[in-house]
Amino acid sequence: MERIAEPASRFHSDYLAYRQGDITRAELVARLPHIAMIGDSVCMNIYISSPWGTFWRARTPRRNNWFFDLDPAPGIYSVSKALEAITPFVAIECAGVGALVDHEHGRQGLFRRILGTRNFSAQVAELLRARRFPDLILISIGHNNVDWAWRCPPNELERSEERLKRLSKEFRQNYARELRRLLRRARIQQHRVAIVVYGLINFESYFKGRESAERRRESDRTLYPYLETTYKYFVSFHPCYRRNLIRLAAMANQELHAMVEELNHEIVLEQVQLRYSDALATADLSRTELLHPIDGWHASVEGHNALAEAACRDLKPSLEFLGIQ
Repeated sequence: MERIAEPASRFHSDYLAYRQGDITRAELVARLPHIAMIGDSVCMNIYISSPWGTFWRARTPRRNNWFFDLDPAPGIYSVSKALEAITPFVAIECAGVGALVDHEHGRQGLFRRILGTRNFSAQVAELLRARRFPDLILISIGHNNVDWAWRCPPNELERSEERLKRLSKEFRQNYARELRRLLRRARIQQHRVAIVVYGLINFESYFKGRESAERRRESDRTLYPYLETTYKYFVSFHPCYRRNLIRLAAMANQELHAMVEELNHEIVLEQVQLRYSDALATADLSRTELLHPIDGWHASVEGHNALAEAACRDLKPSLEFLGIQ
């Protein structure tokens, strides 16, 4: 409120209308830019420990991550902090622990139901239900979809090529279906809407950091105490399955890029901008310090800073499209 009360603010006239009683506080807030994040655990401040500890963290909002962290204390210089220096805005965080790019009518597994996971379709539905549709939507989801060895028939573990192709195609189909739901809503808005589809993170460099963490743990068992627990939740993190995980992530990113190009030819709208960004897919995540010291899997504070820096680096075209400069 202090920011928009300043005479230099582009929302100062709206603030005066609010002070004079011409509009309500809710109407004033609705006039601010709304920025939403759709994502999975990569976007969240989460790590794996004991079952109860993991459950508690998954169920407790912890909004200090690479997208949203407005804590004035030093820590994560999030996307929200970077944008806050440019404009007042409303942040909407939809990301869910363990979230998948899913089929809207698919049945969610017991473990994800216990964690309260909101998959891609549920996060999209949340934005569609909102009274105010966002101006900017950042999407970074699909990392759990590259667990190719999960529920994999034994014969396909050895001959995996067709499975990887099938999984990448299904990923694109489910992703495109949800993205079209957002685009249909975006096209009827009175304001401009920009959507950024981030490619999956750079798993090849990520696993260099993970392998370093594993070597450190071999030398000192007090380090990364829950590192091996990763394999219970993500089968393809086993060293013997990693190469195909990296391949599937690269295939998924190719599908995302092609999907965005296809949709841009299919839906040409002046008030809607849809972009694919390889900012996370090309970020260097090879330093062990970027991994959480408890599980050596999720991002540490430094990891969130690296992801935030990468994500921000490719936001300029979207912000310019929205008139946020």
